[in-house]
Amino acid sequence: MPPESHVESTLIWYRMTDSNYASWTTKLDEFLQPYREPDPQFESLIQNCDYDTADNADRVCKIDISAWSPCLKDNNYNYHAGAPCIFLKLNKIFGWMPEFYNDTEHLPENMPQELKSHINNEKKHNPKAVILVYFFILLQLNTVWVSCEGENPADVENIGSIQYIPRRGFPGYYFPYKNQKGYLSPIIAIWFEKPASGVLINIECKAWAHNIQHDRAERRGSVHFELMID
Repeated sequence: MPPESHVESTLIWYRMTDSNYASWTTKLDEFLQPYREPDPQFESLIQNCDYDTADNADRVCKIDISAWSPCLKDNNYNYHAGAPCIFLKLNKIFGWMPEFYNDTEHLPENMPQELKSHINNEKKHNPKAVILVYFFILLQLNTVWVSCEGENPADVENIGSIQYIPRRGFPGYYFPYKNQKGYLSPIIAIWFEKPASGVLINIECKAWAHNIQHDRAERRGSVHFELMID
């Protein structure tokens, strides 16, 4: 988020020449502190989860950000390289359970084509695989998918390639939120690998599930921000 002096701004801006990105990386340090060092009193409640983890609404799934290279504290979240990482999370909504897009043949028309391709690739499997493996692949579709795009043609041209770390969305095993002790909202890192410098890039990121409604005016189901690196 921008500094308090510009609380209504959505611009992420810094200069490479004098490395004035410290205000941004410091804010990321503060935001990610609970993920790097979870509260010790809740340590016994946190478990490693995966898509085949047994369904238990009271569980607290660990979020391990230690291997999210290059989006690491020791690497200044890659701001020094002019290819910064932005972190996204979903707001906590008590009891909310995503309705996942598991039917890859009926994805919404307005979903970006490259995300549709990604989802379809996730569903592909080795025809010789056992049923258990195929079932696990289907479970991996239980994800709140995320897309980030330039808002206008010029933004699309200037945004460059993007990587989603550690995956392309929020896994379903983090839901629902039931006010569990030690619960942390799932997050992902968006790594802008080579954004154009010296230009303002308008970016919109959306979360995708059947029960997530998109309204750009109300900023529902999406977030808008601008990125500018001089």
